Amino acid sequence: MNQKQVELWSPWILLVAVIVLWQIICSALDVSEFLFPSPWRIWTQLLEYKEVIAGHAWRTFWVTMVGFGIAIVVGVLLGFLIGSSRLAYAAVYPLMTAFNALPKAAFVPILVVWFGIGVGPAILTAFLISFFPIMVNIATGLATLEPELEDVLRVLGAKRWDVLVKVGLPRSMPYFYGSLKVAITLAFVGTTVSEMTAANEGIGYLLISAGSSMQMGLAFAGLMVVGAMAMVMYELFSWVEKRTTGWAHRGSNSA
Repeated sequence: MNQKQVELWSPWILLVAVIVLWQIICSALDVSEFLFPSPWRIWTQLLEYKEVIAGHAWRTFWVTMVGFGIAIVVGVLLGFLIGSSRLAYAAVYPLMTAFNALPKAAFVPILVVWFGIGVGPAILTAFLISFFPIMVNIATGLATLEPELEDVLRVLGAKRWDVLVKVGLPRSMPYFYGSLKVAITLAFVGTTVSEMTAANEGIGYLLISAGSSMQMGLAFAGLMVVGAMAMVMYELFSWVEKRTTGWAHRGSNSA
């Protein structure tokens, strides 16, 4: 296989190796299924409860996408505001950093009081935990625009708005897609955490229910589904990134 094929298949080869090693350890050491289920047990539980898991997974997915969509809009707007002004960057960025340091799980009880148990806290938790990477990357892409380049554009007659929109934003696209790949995984984390304490549907609720009934295989199956959904969305953004910002990657075959 050539280098490109190796890079394509290496994640799957590693995944299969981890699963086989996991199964061997569980079988050789006779690990109790109630403590740490084997991959085979997780697979059988996934098939046995596929309809239940699918229903909870769909709820987690669309709630995450709603919160993530809000995070994109707010993150891009705030990032553009902060990155386009040195004063805004100096004033707002430290406050946003301090806010991001707060544990988002601590907001869930507050959100329950404000919005009740249901989709509201889950959507807002997904938003709160995922908008910061988007905002930071957009702001960084705009704020780090080379002064020399900006001076040349100004000499050529470009206004500040033209520099930001026609040069700054395109230059920020690789940062933007990088932030999306990070933020989407965080959004699933936020939704699942919220569902564990403030919902009666979703993978988070399934994890609590399965854990309380000692169905660890089912709980791990739910975790695997969340991981699979996050991986699919990550690969989707990677595909879009390669098609739209191939110019920013060394050795890319994209136009």
